[in-house]
Amino acid sequence: MSSTGREIKNLAIVAHVDHGKTTLVDQMFRYAGTFRDNQQVRERALDSDDQERERGITILAKNTAIQYEGRRINIVDTPGHADFGGQVERTLSMADAVLLLVDSFEGPMPQTRFVLRKAFEHGLKALVMINKIDRPDARPHEVLDEIFDLFVELGAHDEQLEFPVVYGSGRDGYAMHEPEEEAKDLGPLFEMILKHVPSPKIDDAGPLQFQAVTLEHDDFVGRMAVGRVARGVLRAGQRVALCHPDRPKPLLASVKNLYSYSGLERLATQEVRCGDIAVVAGIEELSIGDTLCDPETPEPLPRIVIDEPTISMEFLVNDSPFAGKEGDFVTSRHLQSRLEKAAVRDVALSIERTDRTDAFRVKGRGVMHLGVLVENMRREGYEFAVGKPRVILKEVDGKLCEPVERATVEVPNASAGRIIEYLGRRRGEMLHMEALGELTKLEFAIPARGLIGARTSLLTLSQGEAILSHVFEEWRPDGGIIPRRTNGVLVSDRSGQVLTYALDGLSDRGTFFVKPGDEVYEGMVVGEQNKAGDLPVNVCRAKKLTNIRASSKDDAANIAPPRVMSLEECLEYVEDDELLEVTPRTLRLRKRILGADARKKQQRTEART
Repeated sequence: MSSTGREIKNLAIVAHVDHGKTTLVDQMFRYAGTFRDNQQVRERALDSDDQERERGITILAKNTAIQYEGRRINIVDTPGHADFGGQVERTLSMADAVLLLVDSFEGPMPQTRFVLRKAFEHGLKALVMINKIDRPDARPHEVLDEIFDLFVELGAHDEQLEFPVVYGSGRDGYAMHEPEEEAKDLGPLFEMILKHVPSPKIDDAGPLQFQAVTLEHDDFVGRMAVGRVARGVLRAGQRVALCHPDRPKPLLASVKNLYSYSGLERLATQEVRCGDIAVVAGIEELSIGDTLCDPETPEPLPRIVIDEPTISMEFLVNDSPFAGKEGDFVTSRHLQSRLEKAAVRDVALSIERTDRTDAFRVKGRGVMHLGVLVENMRREGYEFAVGKPRVILKEVDGKLCEPVERATVEVPNASAGRIIEYLGRRRGEMLHMEALGELTKLEFAIPARGLIGARTSLLTLSQGEAILSHVFEEWRPDGGIIPRRTNGVLVSDRSGQVLTYALDGLSDRGTFFVKPGDEVYEGMVVGEQNKAGDLPVNVCRAKKLTNIRASSKDDAANIAPPRVMSLEECLEYVEDDELLEVTPRTLRLRKRILGADARKKQQRTEART
C-alpha cells in the first residue's frame, strides 16, 4: 500500500566551491531551533574533517535533519568540487529535490553545471537560492538569467524550468522572495522548501529495501552505512538479506544497531520508516550500492553508477635513503591495506596492482581527489612515494580519447591576455569571455593533462589573483603535444647537510626548495634551475678554513628564502622521471633513479631505443 508521506522532506544542497552551502546549513539550524540559544557551536558545523576546515571546502557528503513546523527535513550537504563528484552522484539518490546555491556575483560556475546535471539525471526538482546578496558587486537579476540559460542548456524539462527562487545571505541568515525586500530571517527559504520539495512515496507495508550510499567507521560498532529506506520499515535487530545486482546469491545478516539523524547527532532508534534516512551499523560485509532486503523478497535496487576516473597516480613504497625515519606505516602491506580501505569508502577511487610488488596504481577524479587521499594518509602516519599524475585514456568509437575539462578562470582584467595565451599553448579552446567589473571571466575547453601544473603558473601570471575551477566535460581524440615544465631542476649530488655557504655560491643557478640545516641525499631535488635541463649541485659544500683573514670575511650571506610548495603544488610539479616522497613531517621531490651516473646511462638507453 502506497501513500504520500507529508512529514518528511529529503533535500540535497548543491553548489560550486565556496558559494556558502555549509554556512547556510548553520543558519538553518539556528532558525529552526536545532541549536539552543546558549549552545556554543563552531562555524561550518558540518565540516568535521580537518582538511575540510583548513581548505574551506566540503570533501565528504554529510547528513543531518531539522525539525520545522512538525516536518522532518533531511538535508544532505554535498561536496562542491567536481573531484569529489562520486560523493554527489551517490548522495543524490537519497534526495527528492536539490537546493542550488549560486553566488550573486560569480553566477553559475563549472561545478554548478556538474552537480546540476547530476540532479537532472536523477530526475530531481531544483530550488534556487541566489546567495551572498549583500555583496556590493551583487548582480542578482543577471545571475538569475544565467541560471535559467544553464537549465535550458542542460536539457531541463518544463517543470524543472519553473524553478522557485529566493535571494539571501547564508552567512547573515536571511532570505527574501525579491532582492529589494527587507531582510528579516530564513522564513522564505523554509517556506519554499516545504511548498516545493516533493514528499517521498511511502510504502511501509512492502518488503524492506534499503540501499547503502555512504560508508563510515566507528571504533565501537564497526562499519556504518548511510542510506534511504526505499520500501518497508527497517528495524534494529532485524534479519536482512544483503543483495547486489552483480551478486548471484544474497548474504544473510542482522542489523545490530540502527540510528537516525537529529541535527548534528546520530540517535539510536528502534525503527526507520520508508522515505527516511537511516544509519545501519554492525554489518561488516555491507558495501556501497548493496541493498538490504527482506530475506523472503531479495530484490536489490539498481547499482549506483559512478562516472569513470580521469586521473591515475602511482603509489610506491618509499625506498629513499631517509625511508622509515619519520613514518609509522612504511611497508607494502601497510600501503595496500590503507588504499583498499579508501577504495571501499569511496567508489570513485579504484586500486590496481602493477608489475611491481611494492607499487599500486590509484585512479581518481582529479589531482585534488588523489591529493586529499595522500594528505589523509600522511596525517595517519603513512610514509610512501607517489609518481606524476597521469590522465587516463579511453577508446571511444575506435579512437583513443582523452578527458577534456571545462575550465573557468577569473582574473584581473590586466592579466587576461597572459592567461589566454598560456592556456592556448596548453591546447585550450576559449568558449566564452565576460567582463565582470574589474575581473574577466574566461571559459575554456582544455585537455585534463593541460591543467596538470597549470594552477601554479596561472597564479604566477596573475600575481596570485587567478581563480581556476574546472569540471569534466567529455572524451575527445588526443589534442596533440602539450608543453612540459620548461625549467630543469637542481639535484643534490651527495648526501649531507645543506650549508649557507653552498647555497650562497649557487644562488645564481635558480630557486631552492631547501634551507640551511636541512638534510639531503644524492638524487634529491633541491631546487629549480633557471634553464632547461637538470643540473647536479653540491649544496653541502663548506668553506675551506685557512689562517689567512679574507677581505670578505665579515660579509653576510644573503640567502633567499626557500620556495615552499603545498602537496598539490608538488603533485603538479613532479615530472615522469621524478617521485614525491611523502612522510608525516616532510614532502621531498626526488629522482626515480638517485645516482647521477645511473640516470645518464638510463637516458642513453632511452635515446638508442
